[in-house]
Amino acid sequence: MHAALHARHRAVLPDWLALYYRQPIEITHGEGRYVWDAEGRRYLDFFGGILTTMTAHALPEVTEAVAAQAGRILHTSTLYLDRPMVELAERVARLSGIPDARVFFTTSGTEANDTALLLATAYRRSHQILAMRNSYHGRSFSAVGVTGNRAWSPTSLSPLHTLYLHGAVRTRGPFAALSDAEFTAACVADLEDLLGQVGGDVAALIAEPVQGVGGFTAPPDGLYAAFREVLNRHGILWISDEVQTGWGRTGDHFWGWQAHAAAGPPDLLTFAKGIGNGMSIGGVVARADIMNCLTANSISTFGGSPVTMAAGLANLDHLLAHDLQGNARRVGGLLIERLRAATAGNEAVREVRGRGLMIGIELAGPDGPSGSGAPTAADAAAAVLEAAREGGLLIGKGGGHHGAVLRIAPPLSLTVAEAEEGAAILQAALDTVRVTRTGEVGT
Repeated sequence: MHAALHARHRAVLPDWLALYYRQPIEITHGEGRYVWDAEGRRYLDFFGGILTTMTAHALPEVTEAVAAQAGRILHTSTLYLDRPMVELAERVARLSGIPDARVFFTTSGTEANDTALLLATAYRRSHQILAMRNSYHGRSFSAVGVTGNRAWSPTSLSPLHTLYLHGAVRTRGPFAALSDAEFTAACVADLEDLLGQVGGDVAALIAEPVQGVGGFTAPPDGLYAAFREVLNRHGILWISDEVQTGWGRTGDHFWGWQAHAAAGPPDLLTFAKGIGNGMSIGGVVARADIMNCLTANSISTFGGSPVTMAAGLANLDHLLAHDLQGNARRVGGLLIERLRAATAGNEAVREVRGRGLMIGIELAGPDGPSGSGAPTAADAAAAVLEAAREGGLLIGKGGGHHGAVLRIAPPLSLTVAEAEEGAAILQAALDTVRVTRTGEVGT
């Protein structure tokens, strides 16, 4: 069944549209933290459709809200007043922490970041952008132009002049051996030096508080606050890409920027993924003077759709009413400690990191693209991904240039029992893979 659909997929869809697993699977339905494939096999979902199923699969509040709105009207566009859009915008504006905030809805995180870049460059009248090494901001032409991860940068052409900073990857690079305070100081000095070399004004810094596709890497808390002091002196805006970190996933904070809150909220904040719990919602929050700086017409045909806004409102209600941020902190803390204990002494594991229900396991071994010849850490990650699926667990993969990090991001309603179940499956999957000093990957 899966093989026949895979053959049809390959016949009509692009070769670069990646699929997980040697034998890709079709997921047909889900409930809670579990999904089922077309052959009836059940899996514990530790990836949530790339961090998108934020609360639970088939959450009744969301499915009922979608059905009720669809029964009234499916679509109108932003050319007409849209009550669900106004209501969700009011709530997001209050939650964002940005003063005098305005909200613009899109259909994806890529489009949200694209919009933020448009606003920042128009407001500052500059196409120069600061971005972080190892970053990922989406697949549009402008978003690729500020993505600092070569595995996700299919072209070097860009409408933007992008300058990449140190700081987002704590355990690699020239500052890795420093203490957190020294690391931050070195990254700030690098930023100061870079700005001293740049001709003209820089529009903005765009940064993920925790890098998603980059492998759930993060700087020391406070780094972006220290950056902000420098940015403010130059009038440079700060865009916080919260597509993966928003809505309480990190447990400690509702937004990732709040780990760097000494400098106050960002000038612009982008969001997507989890707020729709599977529906296509993205957006930008910005100060009114920035949001209103555009002088030409601009609309969104599908952004702010009544159906997706109804889903977002119901999902946000459920998230807040059930304190899923607190659950992410509690259950995520237990899960990360369980995984650290399970991988202690495993030479195939370089690091277990993360916060809340956003956890990365970086595997050891030679760098390089999977399948490039000698086995690599990426090959080990692919092997663990397969073994976990065989054991009934779905996880993600990413990190660095070639994907040697296992990405764990279950729905925020994960229970302690489910965390233990997933950790046990993942431990067994990791135990099947060994990476020797010569780079051999085996089972």
